[in-house]
Amino acid sequence: MKKVSTVLVENLKRLGISHVFGIPGKAIVPLLVECEAHDIQFVLSRHESGSGFAASGYALKKGIGVALGTSGPGGTNLLTAAGQAKAYHCPTLFITGHPSAKDTGKAQGQDSSIFGTDLVRMFESVTLFSARVDRGDQLEMLLKHAIEKATSGIKGPVHLSIPMDVLQEEIPAFIVESPTFKSSVISNQIELVISKLNEAKKTIVLLGKGVHLSKAYEEVRWLVEQWQVPVMTTPGGKGTFPTNHPLSLGAFGLGGDEKATKYLKKSVDEMIVIGSKLSDMSLAGFSEAVYPNHLIHFDIDPTFIQKSLPIPTLYVQGDIKANLAEIQRQSQLDEIEIIRDTLYNVEVDKENSDDIQENETYLSAKIAIKELRRFLPKDAVLFGDDGSHTFYAIKHYDIYEPGTFYFDDVFGTMGHAIGYSIGAKIASPDKTVVCLTGDGCTFMHGTEIATAVDQNLPVVFIVFNNIALDMVDKGMKKMLGHSIGATYQHPLDVRMFAESLGANSYRCIKTEDIENAIEHALKNYSGPTVIEIMVDPEETPPILNRV
Repeated sequence: MKKVSTVLVENLKRLGISHVFGIPGKAIVPLLVECEAHDIQFVLSRHESGSGFAASGYALKKGIGVALGTSGPGGTNLLTAAGQAKAYHCPTLFITGHPSAKDTGKAQGQDSSIFGTDLVRMFESVTLFSARVDRGDQLEMLLKHAIEKATSGIKGPVHLSIPMDVLQEEIPAFIVESPTFKSSVISNQIELVISKLNEAKKTIVLLGKGVHLSKAYEEVRWLVEQWQVPVMTTPGGKGTFPTNHPLSLGAFGLGGDEKATKYLKKSVDEMIVIGSKLSDMSLAGFSEAVYPNHLIHFDIDPTFIQKSLPIPTLYVQGDIKANLAEIQRQSQLDEIEIIRDTLYNVEVDKENSDDIQENETYLSAKIAIKELRRFLPKDAVLFGDDGSHTFYAIKHYDIYEPGTFYFDDVFGTMGHAIGYSIGAKIASPDKTVVCLTGDGCTFMHGTEIATAVDQNLPVVFIVFNNIALDMVDKGMKKMLGHSIGATYQHPLDVRMFAESLGANSYRCIKTEDIENAIEHALKNYSGPTVIEIMVDPEETPPILNRV
């Protein structure tokens, strides 16, 4: 017989968990004791939401992550991180405490039951599974359900609420393995897909975040090269396809590239959507005038199929990687003459850099992104935070290797990328991990940089500072003619803030400053570097094509 806390942590260890993230509290102390005893490092975050973000970034690279929060506010502070993990499809296990199961119904401090702050119900809408372990003998089945939901099919966050006295009950030991079954369900539409691809005269592919989820990078590349189909990516799909590939049209939607829009205007008859919900951010600038005649939509989740676009759609349900591999298996392309009017005849106006002047106090955000791309390693993994800084990157940051750029265009928590980059660095210490964020995001969750300092993580944090909530500021100016409450009267001194947290820090106002800061950051292996780039507060970001 072993304590519930012991059995739970033994199973986390067996699942490959080396780090868990959270903030201590009385209700979860038994778990902290067991983590210490089983050599699972507890990473102390600065706010529970930061621990949830870090656990999710860890999950993206390691397969599953764990965030711990005590009862009451410890749990409610994790809710935003769970919502963000659901948007990213991150298999993250959120474990929260509760003072006492046997005293449920009596007045208890930080009560997390139905008599207080009902965490199970609160987590239901931001997770795939949320349950309370009322007795020790329930743990095995509920943990098994949670792990299966988190790591199979659509994937995403799950939640277990475990009272402190239940954690100390004794139960027989058990083993919960990772699910042996995989979500490789093959659609029965594959032959029809191949037929439509062969018949189409002008086709385009739109890649979304689901390609990251299924890691179908090679299969996507095979598809577009075999049929010679040009590719555009949604904001969340950025990083799924190399931008230097001859079939790349760059990004579409918010932060999109003019090249993609120009190709769409040439009367596309078939559009292949792979792993996208087709949100308003993904469809920004997609007017009825450029609607294709037909869609082929690959996605594991049918919820939003044919909801955003009133276009005849062939839905291909199931795991993207598995279905594309089946298309490859069934295709006999060497017997088919494929002629495509591809992107090679798409003329795009050359960008004029002369309209952006050097300034003694700030840089153009567009130029700053291009300079960052010049000096960061080609395989650097970049997490884009929510704000105009990342939309500049969606448009201007080149991708050389798929799986090296992550951004969420669905839930959109400001500051989440700071925690995600910390978790990802712990999970993949051999990779250069970069966080691109803004001064508004740093105001919200910048204290998590101190977590990277404590853990000696050489994450590169790049902060665009224009003394405003730029995306909201510019959006309101377009909509109202003026901005309300989106600029800071007392701006954040990012360099001094970072120094106060113990990080190496630099401020950049010229292009040569960026080169110097990146060079020093990449040579520093003892902790994080924060690079503040002062950017033009009047520059218009590529985000105003959203209706």
